[in-house]
Amino acid sequence: MYEDYYAVIMAGGSGTRLWPLSRADRPKQTLAIGGTRTLFQRAVDRLESLFPMERILIVTIADQVNMLQEQCPDIPTENYIIEPLPRGTASVVGLAAIAIKNRNPQGSMAILTADHLIRNDAHLRQLLRAAYAIAQEDYLVTLGITPGFPATGYGYIQKRDLLAEHEGLKIYGVEKFKEKPDHDLAVRLIGDGQHVWNSGMFIWKVDAVIAEFERQMPELQQKLESIDRVWGSDQYISTVESVWPTITPQTIDYGVMEHAEKVAVIPSVDLDWNDVGSWDSLFDALEADENGNLCLHPDPILFDTQGTLIYGDSDDRLIVTIGVENLIIVESGNAILVCDRNQAQRVREVIDHLKANGREEYL
Repeated sequence: MYEDYYAVIMAGGSGTRLWPLSRADRPKQTLAIGGTRTLFQRAVDRLESLFPMERILIVTIADQVNMLQEQCPDIPTENYIIEPLPRGTASVVGLAAIAIKNRNPQGSMAILTADHLIRNDAHLRQLLRAAYAIAQEDYLVTLGITPGFPATGYGYIQKRDLLAEHEGLKIYGVEKFKEKPDHDLAVRLIGDGQHVWNSGMFIWKVDAVIAEFERQMPELQQKLESIDRVWGSDQYISTVESVWPTITPQTIDYGVMEHAEKVAVIPSVDLDWNDVGSWDSLFDALEADENGNLCLHPDPILFDTQGTLIYGDSDDRLIVTIGVENLIIVESGNAILVCDRNQAQRVREVIDHLKANGREEYL
């Protein structure tokens, strides 16, 4: 039934907000967080029984191909699609759509992420089966995360009318995509029962999303068509390298989804999802101890410490805390990070500072 269904895993990010653990030579998706398998390996593992390896495509940058192949050697080399430089998720989706169209013009595709933590793999596959079913009616489908708290770090999707049910899951039309809210608005959004978090996972037929590119992003579509014309030829690499820098960066959410004509959302029931976007987000993803501490280190010594994350990647380096609360303490490689939990989103500023001051050895 799903022979024309392809999974596309976006795996080119760097995860800068998890610095200093996540670096240029070990991006977030290649790290084992909350388990022994890396986030990328788990992203591939959870597709088992729905997508064989030959129908799993990876979009990444050239510098990350080798490390990803080492982690999942069963994915065919030709299934790696190289993005010359970041230009937003709209171009990633477009390039993947071309790749699948050249394999199967009647194909459907699921756009998934390599750096999210999902514990209920079976439920994700259930959602992907339901999404495939409604996508055959030319809907662009997004997976919604049923909110567990008034998050201000996620975008929200407002549901509309009930469209269908599949395997017990309700499928809704979409009224509106909404920006990341402040706390008060987030409280109202989760209280009305009409909103879900935007997971960043999408499912559609290849020809349906290409039609939306033609309608809403014609400039990007023209550039994608120039790549499509040389797909598989000797001119492919040179064409991509010349065209890609001219693409205006844009996300698939803003570029296509917000104004698409037929959009559906399937709210999750119990996906146990977290995008692990920053150090403080791990408190939502992992289980803390009785004092609210997350100890991602073999044997720290904690005195009068509450609500603090401690990470260390050296077994022979002792970490001790005394009389502190609500801190992020990370010792990794040649750097140590100490910050207030409420300031964890500012780690990206550190990356900008290091780049601006030529301190690449810490990146």
